[in-house]
Amino acid sequence: MVIVVMGVSGSGKTVVGEELARRLGWVFEDADNWHPAANIRKVQSGVALTDEDREPWIRSLNSVIRNWIADKHHVVLACSALRERHRNALREGVPNRNSIRFVYLKGTYEEIDRRLRLRVGHFMPESLLQSQFAALEEPDSFEALAVDVSQPVAIIVDSIVTGLRLGSSCAPG
Repeated sequence: MVIVVMGVSGSGKTVVGEELARRLGWVFEDADNWHPAANIRKVQSGVALTDEDREPWIRSLNSVIRNWIADKHHVVLACSALRERHRNALREGVPNRNSIRFVYLKGTYEEIDRRLRLRVGHFMPESLLQSQFAALEEPDSFEALAVDVSQPVAIIVDSIVTGLRLGSSCAPG
């Protein structure tokens, strides 16, 4: 199974994803590590990525997701997946829809902007947050479990485990 922890930059995808993976005994992966160098340079220079920029990135993520599922690896993937077509592309070719689940970390612009101003060492500048919110197509409850990011990480992870009905049956095997 792959759980995609999604949301805008600064919503907590990495922190929540790492803790969720630790709690479940799964592997954590950050989709940012799969970006081509050109995408990272573009973002570092303060230019928002276009869908054309994201397309090869999403395709490579879909390939690795299908491999993880085929190999029965349990992975928590932090990935923005802002648009519905990105989420559909991540799911493409996955034979069992329940083997890839989405968790949407939902927060207000003000709250996430405050978080980004405190963050250091990330290639995404806070100046691009507005473009992230503009690109965001919020998933409905059928597509993703939405979790309020204003809560402590442990509570968010508890909500995910409960909301996705994760337990010992999801342990790596």
